[in-house]
Amino acid sequence: MKIKQVLLSQPPPESDKSPYADLVKQFNLDITFRKLIKVERISAKDFRQHRIHIPDYTALIFTSKHAVDHFFALAEEMRVQISDQMKYFCTSEAIALYLQKYVQYRKRKIFFGKNQFNDLLDIIRKQKDEKFIFICAENHQNDIPQLLTQYKINYVFAPIYRTVPEELTDLSINDFQMIIFFSPFGVASLKKNFPGYEQGETVFGAFGDATAQAVEDEGFTLQIKAPSEKFPSMAMAMQDFLQKNKK
Repeated sequence: MKIKQVLLSQPPPESDKSPYADLVKQFNLDITFRKLIKVERISAKDFRQHRIHIPDYTALIFTSKHAVDHFFALAEEMRVQISDQMKYFCTSEAIALYLQKYVQYRKRKIFFGKNQFNDLLDIIRKQKDEKFIFICAENHQNDIPQLLTQYKINYVFAPIYRTVPEELTDLSINDFQMIIFFSPFGVASLKKNFPGYEQGETVFGAFGDATAQAVEDEGFTLQIKAPSEKFPSMAMAMQDFLQKNKK
C-alpha cells in the first residue's frame, strides 16, 4: 500500500535534524506529530494518603521528565525540602541532564542507564543500602515494581501523576496510513476517542513491549516494533518497513 500520511504520537522534534525528517525526505511522507495522552499531577492531599514521608528516603528513581517535573512541583506544594544528600537514578542521560532544572548537577549524585530500565537496575542493585522512592504514574505498568521487588530493593511506589487520554476530536484518524504508538495509554486514547475505529490496512507501530502488547490486546495487528537488537530506534524500524513496502 502507498503510505503518505503518518501519525506519530509524540511532540514535534526540537530540531530539523530529527531522524524522522530524513524519513520524510526519503519516502515523501507527511508526518503529523500529536500526543494522544496528557499528564495530570495528583494533589498533595491525594499524595498524603500514601503516607510517604519523602525526607525518610535517600534516593529517587525517575523514568521520565514528567516524573521529574511533577515530583519537584509536588515537593514545593508540600513545602518539602529535598536533602542535598539525595541520590537520583534515571533511566537515561537525557532525564539525568533534565534534573539541572531543579538541582545543581555536579553537587548531587546522579546515575543513569542507557534508556532501558534493566540498565539502570544494574546500577541500583549496587546501591542496596539506599531507600528508594520510585516516582511514577498512578496507572503505571507493574513491570518495574516487580523487578525492584524481585531483587529485594528497599523501595516505595509513589504515584504522583496520572496519564489520561488527550482530546482528539479535531483529528481525522482515518486519514493516516500509519500510526506509531509510544505508550500503552496512547492505544487506550485511540479507543476512547474513536470507539468505532477499524484498523483496516493502516500500519501500526509500537515502541516498547508494553505498548506492543496493548496494541495486540485491543485486537489490532502490529507491523512495526522497536526497540530491538536490529532496530534500537523507532525511526530505524520505520525505515526498514517503508523500504520493504516500497519494493
